[in-house]
Amino acid sequence: MPPNTQSSSDVLVLVAHGTRSARGVEMIAALAEAVSARVGATRVAFVDVLGPSPSEVLRDIPGRAVLVPAFLASGYHVHTDVRREVEGSGHQGVTVTPALGPDPALASVLMRRLRDAGWRSGDAIVLAAAGSSDSRALRDVERAALMLAEQADTRVDIGYIATGTPKVVDVVAAARVRGAHRVFIASYLLAHGLFHERLGAAGADGVTEPLGVDPGVVDLVVDRYSAARRGVAVI
Repeated sequence: MPPNTQSSSDVLVLVAHGTRSARGVEMIAALAEAVSARVGATRVAFVDVLGPSPSEVLRDIPGRAVLVPAFLASGYHVHTDVRREVEGSGHQGVTVTPALGPDPALASVLMRRLRDAGWRSGDAIVLAAAGSSDSRALRDVERAALMLAEQADTRVDIGYIATGTPKVVDVVAAARVRGAHRVFIASYLLAHGLFHERLGAAGADGVTEPLGVDPGVVDLVVDRYSAARRGVAVI
């Protein structure tokens, strides 16, 4: 295990969306625990559905804090909710890192998940994202699809689970019409929850597990934290 590189005044706050799924909450907690083993005590906050909120967690931190948004695209929650929570906390020593995605490291995790689900070269891929009404988030998903397509060396189509079109089920059906014999859904979600559950009924031959507590995701959180401590890539 790498040595603990955290000073007592640099607390990592991992901020996730929030879910009513107990399994999803457990996955975020497990991710924070894995990160803690690398950098020291890591706190968890949520911007929606459940608490504690980022502002509540930050008010409980006396020293400096590094806030890492555990989002795969930067939309309203990252650009607005996170900033509002930081300002509302009154904390003067907070550094906010870029969101986790898109990033080539996540594309590598997606490739491992696809292979674990039975995907083989020649099978169609649909990247399934939650969706957003924020065009910035949609552009991030498009970038994520391009990164995955580069690693898979094949076309990757995008389908949305909740907000936005085309829906995942329609994209899977379109791949069948084009002649794909097998279609696999790459779940571009961090944790289990209602959105991931919906993917099982989309008509694909296989659905990957969420990104979850993959070592590549842990490494990415640690990298975001370390870069912020060095004064790099702060939003």
